[in-house]
Amino acid sequence: PQATAWAQAGRAIPALGTTHADYFYGQIACTRALSDEEIAHNYELNTGKVIVETIGDSNVMASPGILVKEHAPFTWGKSPAQAVHNAVVVEVVAGMALQTLQINAEVDTLNPSLLDKHYSRKHGANAYYGQSKK
Repeated sequence: PQATAWAQAGRAIPALGTTHADYFYGQIACTRALSDEEIAHNYELNTGKVIVETIGDSNVMASPGILVKEHAPFTWGKSPAQAVHNAVVVEVVAGMALQTLQINAEVDTLNPSLLDKHYSRKHGANAYYGQSKK
């Protein structure tokens, strides 16, 4: 329900801490609202299109989730199990971001160096942290 609340508010989930950075490189984006026309005709297809529009040219696997404004989160992964895991992580970081902003509404987003460190140590050719994939 936390990620859905962010989607309903039309707000991206900001990267505020290292748990977020372990899984998502930067904020978890929120799409624009669908137009009346997009809702009336081919709603499901247009939901997919607004997701693709928002992702643009970014690395889709670097942030394996998105919020659809006024709707809910969508996640993906290299397998169905990983997509489900990413959905759980989206919920966790959505709740942590909400609590953080309640404690300090003026909090800065995560230091870019710390974001880079936490994301790159678990992802990519030089990843070294976490469970072995063997």
